[in-house]
Amino acid sequence: MEQGDFRQATELPIDEQPRPVAAKRDEPSEQRVVAMHVQADNVRGELQPIWRFFGADEPNYAYMPAGQHLLAELGQLCPRQTFFRTHNLLTSGDGTPALKWGSTGVYSEDAQGNPLYNWTIVDRIFDTYLERQVKPYVQIGFMPHALSVRPEPYQHSWQPGDPYDAIYTGWAYPPKDDAKWAELVYQWTKHCVETYGRSEVESWYWQVWNEPNIGYWRGTEEQFFNLHDQTIRAVRRALPTAKVGGPDSAGGGAFLRSFLTHSLRRPADAHGEQGTPLDFISFHAKGAPTFIDGHVRMGIANHLQTIDSAFGMIASFPELKGTPIVIGESDPDGCAACSAQVYPQNAYRNGALYASYTAASFARKHDLAAKHNVNLEGALTWAFEFEDQPLFAGFRVLATNDIALPVLNVFRMFAQMSGQRVAVESDGAVALNTILQHGVRDAADVAALASLDDRKLCVLVWHYHDDDVPGPVAAVELTVHGLNKSLHQARLTHYQIDDEHSNAYTAWQKLGSPREPTPEQRAVLLKAAELALWQEPQAVNVHDGQALLRCTLPRQSVALLRLEW
Repeated sequence: MEQGDFRQATELPIDEQPRPVAAKRDEPSEQRVVAMHVQADNVRGELQPIWRFFGADEPNYAYMPAGQHLLAELGQLCPRQTFFRTHNLLTSGDGTPALKWGSTGVYSEDAQGNPLYNWTIVDRIFDTYLERQVKPYVQIGFMPHALSVRPEPYQHSWQPGDPYDAIYTGWAYPPKDDAKWAELVYQWTKHCVETYGRSEVESWYWQVWNEPNIGYWRGTEEQFFNLHDQTIRAVRRALPTAKVGGPDSAGGGAFLRSFLTHSLRRPADAHGEQGTPLDFISFHAKGAPTFIDGHVRMGIANHLQTIDSAFGMIASFPELKGTPIVIGESDPDGCAACSAQVYPQNAYRNGALYASYTAASFARKHDLAAKHNVNLEGALTWAFEFEDQPLFAGFRVLATNDIALPVLNVFRMFAQMSGQRVAVESDGAVALNTILQHGVRDAADVAALASLDDRKLCVLVWHYHDDDVPGPVAAVELTVHGLNKSLHQARLTHYQIDDEHSNAYTAWQKLGSPREPTPEQRAVLLKAAELALWQEPQAVNVHDGQALLRCTLPRQSVALLRLEW
């Protein structure tokens, strides 16, 4: 996760900021009519399910009750193709979680300095994933206490509002013994193969550390490259076919270029090995929300600019043509544990704005991959859940106390899309170059992503604006072209996310924002958290290969129109 002085994103000191509230959605009476055209016979290639990657700082929440439930949901969305990346898999401790902290206690030493390995907690984490059809995206880090060159202080006690640098303690330093570190990695990989089977572990991603170009790594760039090389060598020694890559850097700037150059062109070392294997490339990209004039303003331009730049850099290496890319953290901002109660620019998280941003940004990631002709395999959402925290506390999560937030419903929509991506045109779409340069600051972005799979056409439509303020409703008239001319009727299912649909947060507000809901209130919230139908499925006429669909989208909303025949 990217570091930053989160106070700089507001115009007033934190303690002087007004407390964030959801934007009032009493939409103006005027409508903006938007014409869309889906060309079902204009195929743009396979629609890669790039959304099926998730992660979090805190590994130990995974096996707690709400964590298990959420992982099961994610696994069901894309069984055995969903991946989870987490920090702190090698961090020393007893497994007690806290904000931006976790531990597994895998490594210690006896009085003579001999290594002692304990896989109990890390196995429990991976078991929890795999039992729920989720696979590990293995982040090899952080530094165990007994191996750190500067172990004290080790465990931090960071809370929202504290200086962010307080998290960088003894776990962030290089090893005092390279050989012991490499042997730890080898033994862990070997243990995974023995426990879960070669074919299973071959399907995982393995990468070293997190954002080594900022405070997460308290060594030099050269020291990190050395750590990376020896770590990958240790993984491959245990499993020669392991899928390895990196560097999961913060952004895609000079560090990423140096890493790629090093991995591809490093001279032969003492082992006679030239370069370091690179089965996939990973970097991170974040947006930059602010709090201005009493409302949240999102920073989608910052987010997509980073991706655009990194894709261009990767494409400049001929050796990397076709190499899979995973954006290892891809989010609207840089700190999931920085709650909206302390950082008002994060007030987008509980409601429909997070959902509409996610729909609009994920679609543009596909566009940017096509622009640079790179192989985008995944974009990882760094959001999970925090156990034993207040309802709707303003963390960047997918669920709060087992209640799904609206953003999770976007992933439920994504999961229904499969097959080939087909062409969509919208006269309400903001051009990609405009978003890259200016964000969505003038007219709202009313656009769509469409897929075709056998007898199913899905169209994901969103109405997004950077500013979380009221605006005209979008009346969308969507014409589907290129259907089979022998088809006369299809069945339309319309799901929607807005303030009144698929939204437990506004339902909670209507209940008076209870901190401890009654069982009856909780039942209402769980129902409101489900992906909701706009109306009952209905028949749609098809004439000469065309069908006309209509939907009404308030600002900051998402719809999925699923046409089946």
